[in-house]
Amino acid sequence: MRTLALMTMMLGATLSPTLFAHEPEKINYNIVNIQADASRQVANDEMRAVLYIEKSHKQPAELSNQINLLMNQAQAVSRKYSQVKVETGAQSTYPVYDNDSRKLKEWRGRAEIQIESKDFKAASQLISELQQNFQTQSINFTVSDEQRKKVENELMIEASKSFQQRAQAISQAWNKAQYNLVNLNLNTSNYFPQPIMRGAMPKFAAMAEAAPAQDMAAGESKIIVNANGTIQFK
Repeated sequence: MRTLALMTMMLGATLSPTLFAHEPEKINYNIVNIQADASRQVANDEMRAVLYIEKSHKQPAELSNQINLLMNQAQAVSRKYSQVKVETGAQSTYPVYDNDSRKLKEWRGRAEIQIESKDFKAASQLISELQQNFQTQSINFTVSDEQRKKVENELMIEASKSFQQRAQAISQAWNKAQYNLVNLNLNTSNYFPQPIMRGAMPKFAAMAEAAPAQDMAAGESKIIVNANGTIQFK
C-alpha cells in the first residue's frame, strides 16, 4: 500500500506540470490588444490665484505683527466677495545674514493668500484691491472638478464606443464573426490648466480707482480619456 501511494504521488508530480502548462495557452490564442481615445477641449471655468507679501525687520516679533496685520486686512477685504473662496497659504520666517554669513542682518517673512472662484470678475476685483499690499505670484485657469467629472463621464462612453468600433473592424479584417472582451481599462489623462500670469507681478491696484480690474482670458483645457484592452476572437 505504501508503494502504491508513493507511485501515485510520483505520477501526480510528473503529470501536473504538463496539465497546467496547457491551461495558459488556451487564452493566448486569437488575442488582440486595442487602444482608443476620446478627447474634448473644455472652457476653463475656474480661476485660481496666489498672492503674497514679503516683509523684513530686525525684530522677529515686529515682523510677525506687520504680516499678521496685513493678512487680517486681506481677510476683511475678501469678505466683501462672497463668490470668492480665500484661504491662507504657506507662511515662513527666516533669518538673513550679511555677506560673510556670520552676522544676523534682519528677519524676513513671507505669507500667501490663495484665491479660487468661478466668478472671474469678482476674483479680478478682489485681486486688484489686495495688490495694494500684496504681489501676485500666479493666476491660473482650470476646469472645475464638477465640470471635469461630467466631461470625463461623457468621454468614457465615447472612448468605449470607439473601442468597440475598432474591435469590430479588426474582427472583420480577420474574418472573425465574434469576439469576447477579455479586459478593458478606462483612464483619464491629466488636463493642463492654462497659466495666464506667473512670477511677481507689478502693483497696478494702487490706481484701482482710476483703472478697472483686468479682464481675464480663461482659455481652454484638453481632457482625454483612453480606452485600452484585450479581445479574443471566438
